[in-house]
Amino acid sequence: MSGIRPFRIEATETELEDLRRRLLATRWPEPETVDDWSQGVPLSYLKDVIDYWARDYDWRSREAQLNRFPQYKTRLADIDIHFIHVRSAHEHALPLLMTHGWPGSVVEFQKVLEPLTDPRAHGGHEMDAFHVVCPSLPGYGFSDKPPGRGYGVEKIAELWDELMARLGYPQYVAQGGDWGAAVTTQIGMQNRGRCRGIHLNMPLAIPRRDAAKNPTPPEAKALALRKHYSETESGYSILQSTRPQTLGYSLVDSPVGQAAWILEKFRSWTDCNGHPENVLSRDELLDNVMLYWLPANGASSARLYWESFRRAFAANSEPVCIPTGCSLFAKELSQPPREWVERRYSKVIYWNELPRGGHFAAFEQPELFIEEVRRCFRLIRAASKGADSVPAA
Repeated sequence: MSGIRPFRIEATETELEDLRRRLLATRWPEPETVDDWSQGVPLSYLKDVIDYWARDYDWRSREAQLNRFPQYKTRLADIDIHFIHVRSAHEHALPLLMTHGWPGSVVEFQKVLEPLTDPRAHGGHEMDAFHVVCPSLPGYGFSDKPPGRGYGVEKIAELWDELMARLGYPQYVAQGGDWGAAVTTQIGMQNRGRCRGIHLNMPLAIPRRDAAKNPTPPEAKALALRKHYSETESGYSILQSTRPQTLGYSLVDSPVGQAAWILEKFRSWTDCNGHPENVLSRDELLDNVMLYWLPANGASSARLYWESFRRAFAANSEPVCIPTGCSLFAKELSQPPREWVERRYSKVIYWNELPRGGHFAAFEQPELFIEEVRRCFRLIRAASKGADSVPAA
């Protein structure tokens, strides 16, 4: 296809040697003064992770794992965008665009790509097959860092729609969580005619006006989560949305700083019973950190908050009129009741609240995530092909 170039992740030996040198030369702070994670990542845990990263983590084998999926770059606007593109062998596969957020990356989707594209080999039905496209957000992973202003979620949604057209998909469906949910919602709001429906694992909706006065039980839960996030979880977003450049000097210079900045959120935002390695392996956690460290994108990834934070959340009442599915995993940061969501997303065709899983749903609970995506988009397939051609849930 014109303008699309194959890409492989290939860290140089110089980059890996520099990383190891920096890890072994870390100047550590004193320990926290509490016996939990309330002040951030505990010193003893981070020292253990960094020692493993420096001495035992095998990037070359992890790199090979990432490279087993076809990857490409293409120029959109004035930057190169990196993306994974796995086509299904099944004739009726549905093009699916999946977008990650912060502090995630395309690493999150490794466990779901093969079951989504080849469902028969993974206990599914061929009519659930997808062609899957997973781009790295601008300034994230191996996508270029935007050279100027203007790369907020509105712009990214436009670029993603252009990407799908360039790949030869006149119609597609889209999925996202975190910033991926904001971009996917923008695709629905822009409604350029190519996206047939969206699925979100973090729907973006504001409370009804009088919810705090006499909340229903789901509203009370949602309001409590909003309060908890504001009081204990939102410091990172304030920094990234106001001073991304200042923060970036530390994150780009120190692999330990970058790792701590990310690992703390994987502990707080996963359904992990208090420890991130209860749900994700140490290698998986470091794979994701490496997609921030190697491209030196601590500042550029944070800058998306500066570009989008106020506008994206100010737009949370703007309507989305294309078919929408929502899967609320148990430990997701935000749990808006269906009533709030339906005031914004006017065509909610699928809704499910799951008993486990957190913010990084595809990474933490791949089997549940796969089934949610399949169930939601069966309804889209049925709308255009007739229910008889769609397997039962």
